[in-house]
Amino acid sequence: MSDTKFSLSSRRTFLAGSAAMLASPALAQSSLQSEATTELEKDLTESVRRNVSSFRTLDWQPYFSNTNKGAILVDIDSRAVHFWSEDQSIYKLYPSSVPLTEDLTRRGRTSVTQKVVGPTWRPTPSMLKRNPEWPAVIGPGPDNPLGTHALYLSWTYYRIHGTHDTRKIGRRSSNGCIGLYNEHIAELFGMTQVGTQVLLI
Repeated sequence: MSDTKFSLSSRRTFLAGSAAMLASPALAQSSLQSEATTELEKDLTESVRRNVSSFRTLDWQPYFSNTNKGAILVDIDSRAVHFWSEDQSIYKLYPSSVPLTEDLTRRGRTSVTQKVVGPTWRPTPSMLKRNPEWPAVIGPGPDNPLGTHALYLSWTYYRIHGTHDTRKIGRRSSNGCIGLYNEHIAELFGMTQVGTQVLLI
């Protein structure tokens, strides 16, 4: 009888101890995950803080002598597009994609020469040379790299346009053009006109 009591008691103690031992790694893992999450949150916070500091509002005067027909400033380094209306009552700031490399980047003054809803995309000869498998033409639609709207610039092949691939925004991801979210290019498209000044810095 005492043997039975002892074995039941021992069994209970063993089971309780085993449960505690099994729980220990879970508690330790939970603690480690909590520490890792805290570190990750700290990293993300610092990253966001750095991004916010570079993504800031600007005044038009250092870049343009006037805002006749409106003005667009493309800041390649901060990956941002700024817009001022002609009467300066409207100011907009948009995140953008920028060219992959400095070789593909063009800086300087240009202007909007054409506005197209549902643009057709044709890769440049140099793009086709680098990527011979690309199609020669892509019409309007979800596969079009120019998105829903495009502002054609006075420089051949250069555009400010939308994109259906939202992962590209905020990155060096284009072959020379400046990309915006489709909703942003639609808004900018509505505010600009042929002749709007554009400066890429």
